[in-house]
Amino acid sequence: MTDVIGVTFFYDWELRLMEWLQAVLPTEGPLFWLLSNLSAFGEELLMVAVMGFLYWGLNKEFGKYLGLNVLMVNVWNPMIKNVFTRLRPYFASDKIRPLRPVDPDKDVMDVAAQGFSFPSGHSSNAVTLYGSLAAHEKKRKLLWILAVVLPLLVGFSRVFVGVHYPTDVLCGWALGVLVVLLVPFLRRKLKRWQFYLVLLLSALPGFFYCVSNDYYSSFGMLVGFLLAEPFEEKYVKFENTRNILRCILRTIGGGALYFGLNTVLKMPFPKALLDAGDLTARLIRAGRYAVVIFVVIGVYPLLFKLTGKLWKDKKPAPEPEIETL
Repeated sequence: MTDVIGVTFFYDWELRLMEWLQAVLPTEGPLFWLLSNLSAFGEELLMVAVMGFLYWGLNKEFGKYLGLNVLMVNVWNPMIKNVFTRLRPYFASDKIRPLRPVDPDKDVMDVAAQGFSFPSGHSSNAVTLYGSLAAHEKKRKLLWILAVVLPLLVGFSRVFVGVHYPTDVLCGWALGVLVVLLVPFLRRKLKRWQFYLVLLLSALPGFFYCVSNDYYSSFGMLVGFLLAEPFEEKYVKFENTRNILRCILRTIGGGALYFGLNTVLKMPFPKALLDAGDLTARLIRAGRYAVVIFVVIGVYPLLFKLTGKLWKDKKPAPEPEIETL
């Protein structure tokens, strides 16, 4: 595996705060489980569920709007991380423990697997996901409350579990706000091919300097999405539904396909190759995620026409125009 080297920088109050939190709050038991799992509001599983429920179920245009925002924050975040190469807080203090590492199956000191610290990806994800929901549904006060409260909880959790400095969280929130404002603005102002080109050009520089796995996963997903969107519009044209059970089943099927296909596509390659951390491993990772997203966004909905015969609701759900800030 290629060695990945980072740097350590922090304000003294950040370490003191994190050490204090881990000293006064439980690091095991029910309360610890609750506090550490607040991070889940900014993690992959929940984002797939929310975006999938919208895209495959209620409103695919809303789902695409939300999904592209989340994809772009997940590309730009590791690009920034790989500029600053800030190591996680537990590298700076042996009093800080990584209670919820990014990849629990890998060594916590493996920077390529665990990623860099600045800015917080969970925090930027949370602001982007819930902020996009609120920006789209402007009149729903509950969504605006969630758009504020959930990122706060996620940020606190990431600091408490020892994997992010407070300044990581603050800048993660700022990046999320930027994405919620910028990506929909570009989509409104540019033709589709221009919009796609701008997004790809903004993401490509990472290939020249990014060494952490998260960038290559996200870049692959972006490519898969940009290929799947026009493919679905031209060849699939699936219909949404207001049947909640049908929405749930579509989401479960899509989520299972997303995680299952990702696992299957690893099988042809030796584990040593996938973990090598060189250009070949990174290209395989990007290609694998591109295929996964293309299939779940563009190909999987072909099944809806077949399964639709089992349901009584034949009318497509209306798709209102996207409202953004």
